Amino acid sequence: MVAVQTGETVTIVRGDEELLARTASLFATATEISCAANDLGTWTLTHGSADLDELARTRRDDVRVRKVYRPGVLLDPASAQGLVRVQEVHGAQIRITPDELNETILFDRRVAILAGDVHAGRRSYSVVTQPETVQGVTSLFEAVWRSATDLAVYDARTAELRQLAPQVLDLLVQGCKDETAARRLGLGVRTYRRRVAELMAALGAESRFQAGVRARELGLV
Repeated sequence: MVAVQTGETVTIVRGDEELLARTASLFATATEISCAANDLGTWTLTHGSADLDELARTRRDDVRVRKVYRPGVLLDPASAQGLVRVQEVHGAQIRITPDELNETILFDRRVAILAGDVHAGRRSYSVVTQPETVQGVTSLFEAVWRSATDLAVYDARTAELRQLAPQVLDLLVQGCKDETAARRLGLGVRTYRRRVAELMAALGAESRFQAGVRARELGLV
């Protein structure tokens, strides 16, 4: 196992395997873990490793785990079920925010991992131990956490939208006019347009075209 060297201020790692090798000791010893992500795809190491899942089960009473996600994660039934699993395995508090997120994991407010871009199928990550930088990232996370909505509350608010999302996205991809789409769904035009606006917000999209692109990225269409 390769531990993070605290003398280094920033270490760049590439791929989940290398990241896990460098941070496994942090998951084993941290008493507070905070995570921000757009969806479940970025931090696959936190919910895709059998070893970490077992460790999380044995330590769930000793660790405070907080996670913030974008609303799009609730639109996909598989992702929504994944959130339930995160709660069960990690005992995590989960909140939802429509705001832009810097995808981050924080360990005990002393180590921050920042997700980078994907190249050749592998994502790069910055492991940061410089105290002032970590404090700044922590402050950003806390601000997002305070303004975010508890998962159960947000889920109840968007239950109807989640049911309609696949049909609405399909109609958007087809390029249907609002009047036609509303008629197919048995909705009034104003109601349909409101649902489209809510869906765009959930996907973090500024246009219907962006909503379609984001939906494809999430595998919703």
